[in-house]
Amino acid sequence: MSELNEIYSHLNELRTRVLRIVIIIGIIAIFLMAFHFESITYGGIMFYYPSPEPLDNIAAQLTDYFRNNLVPEDVQLIQTAPGQAFFAQVYIAALVGLVAGTPVIIREIVNFLKPALKENEINIGKTITMPAMGLFISGCLFAYFIVIPFMLDFLYKYGASAGLLTFLNIMDFVTFVLQFLLAFGLSFQLPMIMYALSQAGMTDTKFWRKNIRYAIIIIVVFGAVVTPDGSGVTMWFIAGPMIGLYLAGMVLVERKDKQKLKT
Repeated sequence: MSELNEIYSHLNELRTRVLRIVIIIGIIAIFLMAFHFESITYGGIMFYYPSPEPLDNIAAQLTDYFRNNLVPEDVQLIQTAPGQAFFAQVYIAALVGLVAGTPVIIREIVNFLKPALKENEINIGKTITMPAMGLFISGCLFAYFIVIPFMLDFLYKYGASAGLLTFLNIMDFVTFVLQFLLAFGLSFQLPMIMYALSQAGMTDTKFWRKNIRYAIIIIVVFGAVVTPDGSGVTMWFIAGPMIGLYLAGMVLVERKDKQKLKT
């Protein structure tokens, strides 16, 4: 009976923490869907402030920004069914809410696992929070400024070479962009995952160097699976950085182990 009560207590705590995460992401998403960024210039410096505007909201501004900066020339971004533009904005608002709520998400996860973790593992979770968020944002920026523009331009050049007029559905476009932003944001966590596993004692220092060949094969397969074309070119935009991140994580783990031995 006591075991059932304990299980129920854990499930209740999990529900509470998940609810907190959903509420935080929801508040941020609703803010992006309900307000519009207005600009004002003061002393030669431009400032932005939010004003209520459900139609021309911040998510719509981000959608328009993506369209202007990512959609190739001669490609028309269109809506083919009622509500597609709205749902595209909801997706964008949810992603921004997920990114902005990362510190809260990590804190809730660490606090939930706290009873099962050792003190050093709890400290590891707190230590990697800010670096993990920084790496997630770095991955998103890398995808936005380098990978996505190249891939869209590369893929749609086939239509231009055939003299075709190309239309791109807003939902397909937003899904494509968010897919790669999330993929790169998460893949950039690789060094932190390697560091956390090693510091928690789940793997030894030599594990990462010993299995580097298998890691590269897995990364290349992953790059081939998540990219939409079969050219073998675009997959390296994912596999290449991930291999570099794996090497960086391996060096980080080995350096940390050497510092431990010295102390």
